Amino acid sequence: MDKRRLVRTYSAGVFFGELDEGTRSADGKRGLIRNARRIWFWAGAASLSELADRGTSKPDECKFPVSVAEIEVTDIIEVLSVTPHAATNIDSVPVWTR
Repeated sequence: MDKRRLVRTYSAGVFFGELDEGTRSADGKRGLIRNARRIWFWAGAASLSELADRGTSKPDECKFPVSVAEIEVTDIIEVLSVTPHAATNIDSVPVWTR
């Protein structure tokens, strides 16, 4: 498994990056994600579980903005391990910008 994760929060959305377990709060709901890329919109995967396992089959339809060095998130409600194949696939999605 890749050390990167998909992290879903209650209100800030989904992020792909390195969840620093050392920064997680005691209740697990707050933490720091390094090299974080927001998963603003995805296509080509039926769920986050499929995205974490297989990646996307439609990378040109996804909207993943530029990565940031780190972001602190609150209200973490789901953390998914990402396979090496899915990590490479997500990394290959072009940066979406406006």
